[in-house]
Amino acid sequence: MNETLRELLDRRAFLVLSTINPDGAPQSSVIWAKHDGDDVVFSTIRGRRKTRNMERDPRVSICVYDPANPYHYVEVRGTVGLVEEGGPELIDELSRLYDGKPFVEKVPGVTRVVCRVTATKIIDH
Repeated sequence: MNETLRELLDRRAFLVLSTINPDGAPQSSVIWAKHDGDDVVFSTIRGRRKTRNMERDPRVSICVYDPANPYHYVEVRGTVGLVEEGGPELIDELSRLYDGKPFVEKVPGVTRVVCRVTATKIIDH
């Protein structure tokens, strides 16, 4: 992870996650995330399109731009691993960071997963 990406995540910049649909088309979602060591971590719900895409094909791309200068952004290309352990705790932590309050799950009974992106390439634009 480079210093620019670390700083943007520390400033709670929003990210755009892109995954690959079964037909090869990109699928993009705005997410909250943080860094954990050199990895980018976020939470999502099992069964969603992006989750199914990542389970089928772990290649992802993340774009995070500087809110103070949206022409400055960092692209992360990498692979993602998903685990169920810690999903609810991570989304609550991210909600407190981004929204300033505890997370309230809008869909009861869902399974949250932790998604950990390990970068294979980082491009600072």
